Amino acid sequence: MSRTRAALLGCGRYPYAVSREDSSHHMRSAKDFFAPLAVGAPTPVTEVPARPSRMIHFFDPSNPKMAAKVPDMVGVSDVLLGNLEDAVVADKKEAAREGLVTIAKETDFGEHTQLWTRINSLDSPWVLDDLTRLVTEVGDTLDVIMVPKVQGPEDIHYIDRILAQLEAKGGVQRPILVHAILETARGMANVEEIAGASPRMQGISLGPADLAADRRMKTTRVGGGHPGYLVRQDPAKGADGAPDYQGERPVFQQDLWHYTIARMVDACAMHGIFPFYGPFGDIKDTVACEDQFRNAFLLGCVGAWSLHPVQIEIAKKVFSPSAEDVAHARRVKEAMPDGRGAVMIDGKMEDDASWKQCMVVLELAERLSANDPELAKMYEEA
Repeated sequence: MSRTRAALLGCGRYPYAVSREDSSHHMRSAKDFFAPLAVGAPTPVTEVPARPSRMIHFFDPSNPKMAAKVPDMVGVSDVLLGNLEDAVVADKKEAAREGLVTIAKETDFGEHTQLWTRINSLDSPWVLDDLTRLVTEVGDTLDVIMVPKVQGPEDIHYIDRILAQLEAKGGVQRPILVHAILETARGMANVEEIAGASPRMQGISLGPADLAADRRMKTTRVGGGHPGYLVRQDPAKGADGAPDYQGERPVFQQDLWHYTIARMVDACAMHGIFPFYGPFGDIKDTVACEDQFRNAFLLGCVGAWSLHPVQIEIAKKVFSPSAEDVAHARRVKEAMPDGRGAVMIDGKMEDDASWKQCMVVLELAERLSANDPELAKMYEEA
């Protein structure tokens, strides 16, 4: 390697240039990227199916009461996720795994509800059994496997290969997709590489509690804002014209997660996968939960986690476009059928850029209302 090229590599002019010692992912031919990683495994998808996923509702398969409610949740929740990781204690791990196998075999999830699972972390003693048992037993029922604490693309490469081997062994007809959780600073720093690590990548969720701990953030809340993270209005001037620093000054609470969510959304959009907000821990504070979900929705997320049935309805409301937005988008499309030119609607200029924004709203509304008669009626009447 020439000194000039070495210098350019060192200063970042070739950010994706790699040596032979680097990850094999970078060295694979583009032609091979969509080839199965095991003989007999299904062909990888070239585009992630855009299925409604406004809420990912978590349940503990080791809890008989929760397991019994699963059939009643089909059609109510877009995604039902059998949790095997956090919140399942060590001596219940096997019961949770076997409970999920039973649920997957005995439940008809229909066309409108997906079945996901969150496996144990890749450094745990349970993860290999999670993958082996679930893929070979119920692989064709399982839509997505959520992987916690993903640190970099190498974690996805590991899952990618082993899933292909197990799919081949179990005769699975379609590839199981993979969803990563951002729960570490290293994972956040590698988010673009994680998003593009495999054709299996379905999406990424923010895991605010673990990420806060790994970053050494000083909050003990699970998602949401913090009263100490604020901006304060400038002081008003007193009678003498000097700033009254001790007087009443309004404060505005800020969003601790704005940067993280925005960067995750960009990484997902870049690679054609879906970003999700994770959990909101204060179940009783439905107002703040709705605010946090809406922030994520406006920034580009397609859904959020639901830890309690009350949050399902919040997510369904927030991650579906409003009737007003759909009506406005429809008016723009009618005025500019092909998106060319510019028009004035209600005193505002609409051009090709705003037309594209409206197409995003209309496409989402059409996809969601296909599965939701109430939503379809609301949009029709808008």
